[in-house]
Order: sequence, then structure tokens, then C-alpha cells
Amino acid sequence: MSISKQVNAIAFAAVSLVAFSGAAAARDQIRIVGSSTVYPFTTAVAEQFGKAGGKTPIVESTGTGGGMKIFCEGVGVDKADATNASRRMKKSEYELCAKNGVTEIIELKVGIDGLTIAQAKGAKPVVMTRTQVFQALAEQVPDKDGKLIPNPYQKWSDINASLPDVKIEVLGPPPTSGTRDSFHELFMEKGAEGIESLKALKKADAKAFEAVWKSIRKDGAFVEAGENDNVIVQKLEGNKNAFGIFGYSFLEENTSKLAGVSVEGIEPNYENISSGKYKGARDLYVYVKKQHVGVIDGLDKFVAEYVSDKAMGEDGYLTSKGLVALPKEEAEKVRAAALALSPVDGALLN
Repeated sequence: MSISKQVNAIAFAAVSLVAFSGAAAARDQIRIVGSSTVYPFTTAVAEQFGKAGGKTPIVESTGTGGGMKIFCEGVGVDKADATNASRRMKKSEYELCAKNGVTEIIELKVGIDGLTIAQAKGAKPVVMTRTQVFQALAEQVPDKDGKLIPNPYQKWSDINASLPDVKIEVLGPPPTSGTRDSFHELFMEKGAEGIESLKALKKADAKAFEAVWKSIRKDGAFVEAGENDNVIVQKLEGNKNAFGIFGYSFLEENTSKLAGVSVEGIEPNYENISSGKYKGARDLYVYVKKQHVGVIDGLDKFVAEYVSDKAMGEDGYLTSKGLVALPKEEAEKVRAAALALSPVDGALLN
């Protein structure tokens, strides 16, 4: 950002904050948007905050990408105070915030999630590799000569005889979801790297390789099920041949209905996600506007509740909701930075 743009952004933020402070009485309830994956955890913290005497915050599930857009609209009583994210904030989003006067952002890494592939309880257990997932869902895949062709696989068994002899049908999140971003990076990209011709393409032309793993087929094998992960759970119950993609917490909450698919022989459970053995693990975040602290009643106390040991600790109430706790030393660092209301360094974002 140029010096002139920085000056303009700071001036805009100062004017906005003065107007915001004068109108603070217009809202006495914290408003949070963002990730459907983080939604149940933030909702639990909001409920605890309300029980402790604060006014229970409003939490909306808008998806990570949608939440970032809302969060970065600016400062003021008509703007969101925080956003949930199932991935880290992107540098482009940080810059959008700055452009709109959101100049100090507190980053809370609240725990770990496992991005899971699940199926209906009672269906025959399946073990997949990330390369097989890529082959099932990519728009283009290499043929036997390494040439990219439109995805020809109709059944899982077309990819490998060990997989089910049923039509490929996977229910997953839309492009606005952080879960979709994580799925691309943790499954599709890593799966593509397991194919020799694509591994060579990555070395020769990184952009062409990126286009391959970021493109999902559009012929019905992948079904966008919206931001509500509970919809995927319901649809899997009614179709034992289908698979769904969502965060570990939803699998944990629905163990009577669903079973996790082992990826490269590793089951998606708390221990495997916490230890890093399960390769679909990802960090979860909440972002808070420091400019709203002291203006929107109780925002600093809400932050303190979220990072408390009783909430996100190993025996905290969020682990019962399916959150995998951060290692103790890392959790202490997150807690110290949050209580100090230290803004994230935008230079560290990608």
C-alpha cells in the first residue's frame, strides 16, 4: 500500500471511529459472522458469555469468505465486530479491511479441526488416499500418457478396484466456505502431487498445476450443499453410497449417524488430528476488530472468555463440541496475545 493510501486509510478510520464512538449506544450486543465450522464453537462461547451476565452475542453462519467480506466492510455500529474462519485470513482480505478503515485486527487461533470425509453409519467402511479423492473430483485428470483429459471416472471402482462399485457422489461446501479452501489445499493439491505427471507439471508450470487442483468437476459428481453442514449430514443419512465433506466437529456430533473415512489408513479422530497423523488437520480462527473494543460493550470480555482454559483448554467445554485443543504452550501464547489485544501482523499473512 502506498504512503498516500495509508494516510487516507488512517484518516478514514479516525473519522469513522469518532462517529462510531458517538453512536455506540445504538448497539449493546456483539455481532459475529463467518465460518459454519467455527459457528458451533463461537455459539457455545456466546452462550457462556450470556450466562455470565453479558448480553448473548449474535452469531451468524455466512461462510469464511462471506464473513471476511462483511467483517472488512468498515468500523461502526452497523458493522460486524468479529468473524469466524476455518482458515487463516488472506493477505488480500487484510488489505481490503485496511482499505475500509479496519486497521487493527486481533487474531485468535482457537483450536484445530480435521477436515473429514464421512459416510452413513452402517455403510461398508472405506479407506481412500488423497490422490484417489483428487481423481474422483478433479475436472481434469491425466490419462495413462500423462495428458490432461476431462474426468472419465463415473464410479469409485473405476479409480481403484478396492473402492466401492458405486457412482461417485460427494456433497461438499461452496467456494465461499473456508472448508472448501481447506479441501482444495489439504486434499486436492496434495492428491495431485501424488501423480507423477502432475508432480512434473508443478515443477515446470506452477500456475498450470494450480489450475488443475483448484478445478472441481461440474457433472454432478460433486454437489455443492451450501454453508449449512447439517444439510450434508441429513443427505448422507438418506444415501449410503454418498460421501460428505465437513469439519470433524460435525462428525463428532453425529457419530450415531455417520462414520469417518480413513485417509491413507489414518482414521479422523481426536488423537490423530491433535498429533498431526491425520493429514486433513487445519487451524481454526476468530478475528476481532480492536477498534470496536471499548465501544461495543463486553467485546474484550468475550475475547477473554474464548481464549480461557475453561473454554479452549484440553478439558474445556469446546472440546465436548468437537474442537481439538491447541498444544498447551501454543494455547498460552494465543491467550497472552489475545488478552493484550495485540493486532496481527499483516506481513505474516499469505
